[in-house]
Amino acid sequence: EPLTEEQIETVKKYKNIIYKAIDRAIELGIPRESSAVLVDEIYGMDILKDARSKDLVTMQTVEKSGKDEFELEFGDEFGAHLLAIKPTYAKALVRYDISADNTVQLGRLKQLSDFVHVNNIGLLIEPLIKTRGEQQDFDHNERYKDLIVMMKEMQDAGIEADVWKIEGLYEQSQYEEVVTVARNTENRKDVMVIILGRNETKEHVTQWINSGKNVEGVAGFAVGRTIFWEPLVSLKDGKLTEDEAVTKIAADYFEYYQIFINKG
Repeated sequence: EPLTEEQIETVKKYKNIIYKAIDRAIELGIPRESSAVLVDEIYGMDILKDARSKDLVTMQTVEKSGKDEFELEFGDEFGAHLLAIKPTYAKALVRYDISADNTVQLGRLKQLSDFVHVNNIGLLIEPLIKTRGEQQDFDHNERYKDLIVMMKEMQDAGIEADVWKIEGLYEQSQYEEVVTVARNTENRKDVMVIILGRNETKEHVTQWINSGKNVEGVAGFAVGRTIFWEPLVSLKDGKLTEDEAVTKIAADYFEYYQIFINKG
């Protein structure tokens, strides 16, 4: 069911509040070149344009939301939409089950990969790996293995990610194995891995960042809902002002940044 005009404006308002928190976080000490903006065109066109004008790294969402199989938001017109913004990266979220037939979505990702690289746009792939068996055991011991299988399948299909945005792992050795596959040819030697938050608790996200931060090739983190959901709910409920919500989001972002840069 499509959103009403009022709901659309509310979504845009909240996304702009999150965006304002980036400037606040830069004031706290996060280098501008270390900050990135990830947003979709439908609700964040103005944000993407403004972020580009401020020389922030921009990541433009290209997938249709909520689909089990990767599908481009604008079908065959996706290229024109990317060229209208010319983001630093096109971002593709992909739900992946290594036991399924992934031929169709691999074909679509190949089309995207070929287009962005011809047009000097990077490709960020965010794979959500299907959990098999018990969640905790899979997260701790198996997820990285399925992730590696998926990465090799994508590479074999001619899909070249410049950044892999992966679900958090618990062991440094697991990140090291993933980075080895991400950089398994000379042409891939600069490929980066970043850690996503998956709307998890601060405890889990901190553990994931600490496990990966000392691995060469793990270049950062992306913890959206983990830092903005609670402040936005509090704003909606009248418990925080807009400025207080911005301050809270920025402070939490800065805290994770300090965890990541504090190597050792």
